[in-house]
Amino acid sequence: MKPEYTIIGGGVVGCAVAYGLLKAGHRVTILDGGDRDHRASRGNFGLVWLSCKGLDAPHYAAWTRRSVGMWRTLADELLASTGIDVNLVQNGGYDFHFSESEMMARAAQYDHLRQVLSSDHPYEIWDRERLRQEEPTIGPNVVGAIYGAEDGHLNPLKLLKAYTQAITELGGERITRVQVKHIERDAHGRYQATTTDGRQFHSDKLVLCAGLGAAQLGPQVGLKAPVQPQKGQVLITEKMPPMMKRPSGIIRQVDEGGIQIGDSKENAGFDDQDTLAVTAAIAERAIAVYPFLAHTKLIRSWGALRVISPDGLPIYQQSDSHPGAYIISCHSGITLAAVHSYLLPLWLENDANQPDLEPFSEKRFEISEAR
Repeated sequence: MKPEYTIIGGGVVGCAVAYGLLKAGHRVTILDGGDRDHRASRGNFGLVWLSCKGLDAPHYAAWTRRSVGMWRTLADELLASTGIDVNLVQNGGYDFHFSESEMMARAAQYDHLRQVLSSDHPYEIWDRERLRQEEPTIGPNVVGAIYGAEDGHLNPLKLLKAYTQAITELGGERITRVQVKHIERDAHGRYQATTTDGRQFHSDKLVLCAGLGAAQLGPQVGLKAPVQPQKGQVLITEKMPPMMKRPSGIIRQVDEGGIQIGDSKENAGFDDQDTLAVTAAIAERAIAVYPFLAHTKLIRSWGALRVISPDGLPIYQQSDSHPGAYIISCHSGITLAAVHSYLLPLWLENDANQPDLEPFSEKRFEISEAR
């Protein structure tokens, strides 16, 4: 019989892993928190993004590109099994620049990455004239953009809905509005997760996909889980007709017509409230890119917390002291969902075809501390 899993955390990361394990024939129980928890899966930007990822960490760039390349298969598979279209569009994306020297410096980073990876890692330099052919409403101070042909975006709420429906259809169990307070081994050597309301859940293996909650639970099973919150604020406008062909890391037009604006970064602890000062700064930058935004109505804004490791890269680690207990943590849960569904089950089961995730283990932080 295949090992049974408990997954703590029911956001996109936990659901992606659960979906893959269920397809591989495992029994899976997801323990998820309540609506008041910090939920990056409901507050994120919805990008399936390769550009700028891993420019100084080639192994992360390669891992990201692997997932981006699998995303169309995943979207089609979820549509076929659930009838939910996550509105994936992968027709490229932009990294806008207001300075020619900064744009060329970024291009040099891409060139170096290509050399290290010995690959055709995709990017093109588009000057202002080339960019205006695609985006005629671009602002006068934008000198150009780096175009990433494999970038895209989707509707993250529809993705989460598709995953949860597929998990149910595959026989997975989702327990919601629960908080895990303690993890230990039971008398039979299985993992026992105890919730604040006294319920206990038992399984052969246990995976922490709890985002920021992993920092408290990880040490109970010998994992450091060195994750911290980073606040990002997001704005969304009234619904509009199509105004831009492609997304960027700071602006995109969602499938329902609104224009989403964001990409702020704040170290504010667990405060996820949006603030007027940051809202104004985000809006000002967006108007500099697309001046027509100055005349649109802002209808909603919110703050959300990213899950960030000390070096910003994902963490994939099995506990040395508690075999069968794992942590999976990243701040690019949407982009990496495809490899999490298709490849992480192989890693969790030590399959011969598993990906090499050693560079993403917690041991890299021990090396850093030693220096």
